[in-house]
Amino acid sequence: MKEKQGQPLAEQMRPSNLEGFFGQADAVGKDSFLRKAIESDSVPSLIFWGPPGTGKTTLARIVAHETKAEFIQISATSSGKKGLMEIAENARQRARIGGQTLVFVDEIHRWNKAQQDALLPIVEEGIITLIGATTENPSFEVNSALLSRCRVIVLQQLTADDIEHILQRAWEYKKKDFQGKKKIDTEALRFIAENANGDARFALNALESSLDYGEVTKKNVQHILQKSHLLYDKHGEEHYNVISALHKSLRGGDSNASVYWVCRMLEGGEEPLYIARRLVRFASEDIGLANNTALLLANAVFDTCHKLGMPECGVHLAHCAIYLANSPKSVVAYDAYESARRDVIEQGNLPVPLHIRNAPTKLMKELDYGKGYKYTPKEDSEDQEYLPEKLKGRKYIQDTK
Repeated sequence: MKEKQGQPLAEQMRPSNLEGFFGQADAVGKDSFLRKAIESDSVPSLIFWGPPGTGKTTLARIVAHETKAEFIQISATSSGKKGLMEIAENARQRARIGGQTLVFVDEIHRWNKAQQDALLPIVEEGIITLIGATTENPSFEVNSALLSRCRVIVLQQLTADDIEHILQRAWEYKKKDFQGKKKIDTEALRFIAENANGDARFALNALESSLDYGEVTKKNVQHILQKSHLLYDKHGEEHYNVISALHKSLRGGDSNASVYWVCRMLEGGEEPLYIARRLVRFASEDIGLANNTALLLANAVFDTCHKLGMPECGVHLAHCAIYLANSPKSVVAYDAYESARRDVIEQGNLPVPLHIRNAPTKLMKELDYGKGYKYTPKEDSEDQEYLPEKLKGRKYIQDTK
């Protein structure tokens, strides 16, 4: 790896073949579709779908290396139609002498419809192998015409054990540079692995920062991660502490604290859609009938987060949080639901009263289905009962006056 010296550790540790690629057994294991396609040199166009740091770019490079294809990486922000046409022409020339071209589009979900459409004829011509990488569901973010011409490979979030293995391998590679003058606590490596949220790149960057800082102990690693605003365990106690803080700040009407906790989660790597879902829930659970518009705004912000992603959608989440914090609160709908749910669980399948049953057949009518039903638009139905007999008169909704 001498040619990689001076590059970030995450780049230095990037493997160039399948033997060095760790994790993702389902995607690249012995009997997987992708491994067999690589071995038979018949790799189709692909979409790699998975969380950050799971090896999408690395795997694309490995495919190019294993199939001896020219690797070309393009981005959504800098590649227009003219650039694609130049790539296509070069690919045609390479194909004439038996060469292959692999075009890698990172964050393909950020490409607009025109950019994705421009790829279609090039892919159909068969002169390139397209590999797109996305953290978003390709069913929603990739044009159906382009998606139908690609095979989707799902990459799973790496486990803490996977990350720890990668870190140990990186330390074995790096420790020669320190000539025995630096040691690493296994506890420190485990701490990084458990706080990396399945992101190998994050973990390797954290290890590199820790090596630059001094002795690699758990205490020093904690300091580095907190100093870099990186420490936020999306699956551990801190995750639940912070979301609880947001919920209680919203309920208490503190819009300043609400925005702060939203930012804490976003800057720590939390998925914006998770926060948006919590705000949608809050809009009915804690605001409810006191302001029905709150649910409309929360749903609109959820949709916006889905369309834009980070960093653009951060301000929309802040907008929503401020509005919800400042809204009046009511738990009438929440309490009504919980009370009715309790009766459903405890009372079981109580029979529907005959007079409000549907009677589409002669037999049902003969059995008095629908008999005595009062049609409200045309007759007085004030005394008509709609609940099962056993629950007659039950009130789930408290007086809102």
